[in-house]
Amino acid sequence: MNTKVTPSKEVLAEAARQHAILSEGTAGIYPEKGVHGKDGLFDKLVKSLMENRPLRIKLGMDPTAPDIHIGHTVALNAMRKFQDLGHIVLPLIGNYTALIGDPSGRNSTRPPLTEEQIMQNAETYKEQIFKVIQNDPAKCKLMWNGDWLKELSFADTIKLCAQVSVAQLIAKEDFGNRLANQTPISLHEFLYPLMQGYDSIAMFEREGCDIEFGGTDQTFNCLMGRQLMQARGIEPQIVMTFPLLEGLDGVMKMSKSKGNYIGVTENPTDMFGKTMSIPDSLLDRWYSLLTTIPAAERPSHPMEAKKKLAHFITARFHGETAADEAKAAFESRFSKREMPTDLPELSLPQEAFATLTDLVVAANFATSKSEARRLIEQGGVKLNGEQSKDPTAPVKLPTPFTLQVGKLKLAKVSLTA
Repeated sequence: MNTKVTPSKEVLAEAARQHAILSEGTAGIYPEKGVHGKDGLFDKLVKSLMENRPLRIKLGMDPTAPDIHIGHTVALNAMRKFQDLGHIVLPLIGNYTALIGDPSGRNSTRPPLTEEQIMQNAETYKEQIFKVIQNDPAKCKLMWNGDWLKELSFADTIKLCAQVSVAQLIAKEDFGNRLANQTPISLHEFLYPLMQGYDSIAMFEREGCDIEFGGTDQTFNCLMGRQLMQARGIEPQIVMTFPLLEGLDGVMKMSKSKGNYIGVTENPTDMFGKTMSIPDSLLDRWYSLLTTIPAAERPSHPMEAKKKLAHFITARFHGETAADEAKAAFESRFSKREMPTDLPELSLPQEAFATLTDLVVAANFATSKSEARRLIEQGGVKLNGEQSKDPTAPVKLPTPFTLQVGKLKLAKVSLTA
């Protein structure tokens, strides 16, 4: 005879307390309802918390670019909350899925990366994620999906494909849009959601994973994991999704390729200054997704609200003293309209550039010519304090001259023959 154990009031109260903390800031929790309890419907997260054991939480990150930015920290912050409550996190570096590149949110096929490039990027991820989550073996285990995906045979892959219909994949918004626009979709891109789904199976078999994290753009891929787990007779994991952080432009998702990001390893001055540059419309969202500052403690004036936000973010990655110094430097430079006297000096060969675009790239103030052109056209580049919006303009000034890109990148440039 089966006897049902009713959780104690203490266990129920603790599960409810943790649920309130852990669900705050989420965009979705799947499945949201469906588990019957004495007092009505509990969501599965509450049910899992009532088991009164450490839960295990997975978050996958593909190292398709070096360094992580503060947009990545939205989900990492949530992982830290789980750790602080006694749960175990399983950050997963997608060194194998990065060979394909996640098609989510893409309107074209990603350019392929070599294994060497991926592993170089992965080294930065390994270091930087621990700026947010605790690197404690009792609370964290770092995993790599190459450990199991590279072991799949072609027959294994065919069996995996048999558990998903073509109609399901085409229904994915990114693929549907590309088909509607007659934009090519490479066959290997259809395999990406299956590979991410298989990660859930492999991690469950190795670690007993309970929850998968992802941004809202990952909802399809995360739910694919639930589907494939169920097809294997495994209890599907919970999926928790998080909002995507808009970048410095206030419109597009924060992305290194779009140049609208703040890297977690950027120096304190740049980190503070970039945060000060965000549109006022982003303040509430950045406060909610990146800080623990209650709404009642946020300044009402946009400038003061930005300073408090910038200080919080900078202090998190560099400490209070560095944040104080960055704030003082910002106020001196911009609030008092002072041009620093200790500008870094650059010595560049004349043949290194023919146009303003070339100069911005040669000075390492942009990562590509396309980013440099965008900055110039948006009025973000000045020579000797004069704005120029012509990316093709020749640079013909007596040296040394000052080059300014945005509010933060300044240098005194000298030319060599």
